[in-house]
Amino acid sequence: MKQIYQRFCNVGTHHSRQFLLLICAVIFSVSPALSQTSRTIRGTVTDERHEPLPGVSVVVVGTSIGAMTDAKGAYVITVNTNGTTLRFTSVGYLQRDVIIGSDNTINANMSPDAKQLKDVVVIGYGTSSKKDVTGAITTLKSEEFNIGATTTPAELLQGKVAGLNITKSGDPNQAPSVVLRGPSTIRTTGGAQEPFYVIDGVPGASIDVLAPTDIESIDVLKDASSTAIYGSRAANGVIIITTKKAKAGQNHLSYSAYATMQDVSKKINMLTGDQLRKYLADNGVAPLVKPLDDDGSNTNWQDMVERRGYSQNHNLSYNGAGNNAEYGASVNYFKNNGVLKRTSLERTIYRGYVNQRFFQNRLRLNLNLTNSNSVSNDIFQGSVLPAMLFYLPTVGPFNPDGTYKENFTRTGSGPLNPLSLLNNNTIKSNDNKTLINGIVQIDILSGLKFTISASQQRDQYNYNSYLNSQSGLAVNLNGVARRTSVLNTNNIIESYLNYDKEFGRHSLKLLAGYSYQQNKNNDGFGVQTQNFSNDNLAYNNIFLSNPASVSQIAFDNAPISTLRLISYYGRAQYQFDDKYLVQASLRDDGSSAFGANHRYGLFPAASVGWRIISEDFMQSLPVFSDLKLRAGYGKSGNSVGFDAFSSILIYGTQNSSKFVSNGNVTNAIGPVRNENPDLKWESTATTNIGLDFGLFQNRITGSVDYYIKKTSDLIYDQYPVSLTQYFTSTITANAGKISNKGIEVVLSATAVKSNSFTWKTSANVSHNKNVVESLSNGQFNLPSFYTAQLGGKGQSGNYSQIVQPGQPIGTFYLWHYAGKNANGVSTYQNAAGATIATQPLTTDQRVAGSAQPKLIYGWTNSFYYKNFDFNFLIRGVTGNKILNATLANLNNPADARLQNIPSFTLGESYKDINAYLISDRFLESGAYLRMDNATLGYTIKPRIAAIKSIRLYTSANNLFVITKYKGIDPEINIGGLTPGIDNNNYYPKTRTFLFGLNASF
Repeated sequence: MKQIYQRFCNVGTHHSRQFLLLICAVIFSVSPALSQTSRTIRGTVTDERHEPLPGVSVVVVGTSIGAMTDAKGAYVITVNTNGTTLRFTSVGYLQRDVIIGSDNTINANMSPDAKQLKDVVVIGYGTSSKKDVTGAITTLKSEEFNIGATTTPAELLQGKVAGLNITKSGDPNQAPSVVLRGPSTIRTTGGAQEPFYVIDGVPGASIDVLAPTDIESIDVLKDASSTAIYGSRAANGVIIITTKKAKAGQNHLSYSAYATMQDVSKKINMLTGDQLRKYLADNGVAPLVKPLDDDGSNTNWQDMVERRGYSQNHNLSYNGAGNNAEYGASVNYFKNNGVLKRTSLERTIYRGYVNQRFFQNRLRLNLNLTNSNSVSNDIFQGSVLPAMLFYLPTVGPFNPDGTYKENFTRTGSGPLNPLSLLNNNTIKSNDNKTLINGIVQIDILSGLKFTISASQQRDQYNYNSYLNSQSGLAVNLNGVARRTSVLNTNNIIESYLNYDKEFGRHSLKLLAGYSYQQNKNNDGFGVQTQNFSNDNLAYNNIFLSNPASVSQIAFDNAPISTLRLISYYGRAQYQFDDKYLVQASLRDDGSSAFGANHRYGLFPAASVGWRIISEDFMQSLPVFSDLKLRAGYGKSGNSVGFDAFSSILIYGTQNSSKFVSNGNVTNAIGPVRNENPDLKWESTATTNIGLDFGLFQNRITGSVDYYIKKTSDLIYDQYPVSLTQYFTSTITANAGKISNKGIEVVLSATAVKSNSFTWKTSANVSHNKNVVESLSNGQFNLPSFYTAQLGGKGQSGNYSQIVQPGQPIGTFYLWHYAGKNANGVSTYQNAAGATIATQPLTTDQRVAGSAQPKLIYGWTNSFYYKNFDFNFLIRGVTGNKILNATLANLNNPADARLQNIPSFTLGESYKDINAYLISDRFLESGAYLRMDNATLGYTIKPRIAAIKSIRLYTSANNLFVITKYKGIDPEINIGGLTPGIDNNNYYPKTRTFLFGLNASF
């Protein structure tokens, strides 16, 4: 024992220094560990309204320690050192840093980043900050959309975007006409004049597949420097739609609904039965034949056909998100009963999405699925609308036995009973659209991202109509049934690389991609047959028909076709010192629709921007908060509306030629369309110069854009050719040119802003000049061609518009009215300048004005006071003409024994046998100012954890119109080749009152 003790002591004696060093090392190594005692920090994060903010990222600065707030805004995080900084970040909010003190509870309030929320712009295959945009792009968020019973998302933009002209009738089943920066083609089929739509990155998707409530934002790309990345389909502009998605950490349920009441806003003042009898008696006309044409009635046929319409809309959605996934689903139900009886639209839309992230967000998988099913009920408007005006008011709708009163021997316009036309004929269609889209996104390296997406849109369209045995449209045919069933599919594969890099004062973004698209159209059939034993089954089971001959069975001439489009595209964006911006893009499109010699086309674009506000000399001008100059040039194309057989030789039946085959007389088969191997795209080149500005810390913002848009190689399918060189007398070819020049001005301001009251206002105005420059190219020549064959008594071969060089699309070509002669008869000026009192010749027509407006404008105002909000929209056009062919046809005093006349005709002489002729007498100003919408809302924020907010609102649409136009409404369809014509087929415009609520849980 003693030895052991001595040895121990000896060790201590000889190694005391080493021993002490060891003890010190242990002490110093333990001290930090003791000082790094773990602490648990808890807290709640709220937004600017002091409501819980889910999905906020909470990290310990300088470490990998982090957490996320839950649905109640709460978080829990473990920290090791006093004085550590917590950083709170969330999309759309300013970053917040908080130094940790001794308190284990830290609450944070976050302020919205207004710049981040408003300045994100969706461009082709990516996004950009608004300050970096060099093209002409307008962005609208969901809170800026129009409010009302909208049947299609395009109506959300009406009056909101400079240069975008949207016209819509009261018909629930009719899509609006959408024209951006004027018409740039003379084709009308397949949406050739419409902008190109992109939904969540899916090009060419149908906007009818979406419920307006599910849309987060809409970006309108106007100039070629913005649209050329979409190449051959972007000549009319591009509208990019982004749907609503949950943000990280959010979980919420929302329900919105509204109900509307709609009335016809204006009717044509027709004579009553007594007024018509008096008019005839005052002019010495024999009384109407009783009881066939006069049974003592005073029937208002407009009241018989029209009604008060009701509509409703319900939208239920759930959106949720965690740290690595977002998901959601919604269902929308919409029912709109039109103001014409037996017209309605019923639509149900289902939508779902899942976004999943893996490997620290380096891999992202997205799946979106939407289904829209629309059921439409319609009437034969081309017959019903004229009949409710023309039909004699001196007879009632029914015979004593309950059948509809008709006089099939009566001539003139509108000879059929409107109520019979309404109820003895049925049109019902079903349109089922499904869009599925899957996206895989991989972060390969820092800044390098690869995206591949695949989508399919299926459109199953079924049309059914039945004219029963009592129908005046199918007299003695014992019922006529027609059924059509067609499936259209659109398959798209997109793959592209994005590379974003910032180095020093430089920023570079690169894009390179490939696209493959295949459209298969008209996969189905259509057949019409007649002669049924009864009307009980209508268009169902058409095999029960008994046609007397094969000629009474007609099949739709709609051949199935497959069209393919293959594209390569790239884009480069460069920024230096946050001042100088450059963007260039190139797309190479190949389409099977065009000739063998021109299958591919290149569409380049380049633009530059100068952020003047970032220059040092601007510091001496504090009134400016933003100032940027933009300029761009590019080419885009228009291949929309072509089938796969546009450029090749097509064979079909030759109705005028027959031959005997196996003892049967058969229609001959021969060429019906000439081949054109040189057929290519229409090409639109656009130059755009713009200036964006902000004043007084962006309390006032605005932009001015000037553009020149020139389209060449216009495609027309009726160029005359020699039969010695071609099989048929016409060919589809490129030959013409058309131009649009214009200016757009947008001005927005926060006029008043206080703690309790805010007033925001925004106005836009645009001017566009459209000119057809040429219709010929030397090989294919066409001096002009006529459109708008309106018909009417003795005018079935006349046209009312002309397309010719030097004039815009929609140029009226009419007889010149020269007043009344001594006998009260309308006179006209012929080509020689003489005044005549007989019907002029077609050679006496002259150019008389244009349907193209000179100015389009919109003005929006929004007021906020505490929990109340009020906004209204005024919009209109000026400088355009409307041909009121409806009034011309009605103005026929000499035929008042056969048809009703308007009160307008009471001022006409009964001897005026020319009063009805369509001339420039009925060419009216189409200018109008419309109070389009006014909405008053109140938001309730109950002190219940489960309810976030409830907003109640009431809205009115089309409150009043200031116009000199004598027709029902001056908002006439402005699209196609026959804009600005009101010709007996205009569905009445409505005035709508709406009551709705939005609830968020």
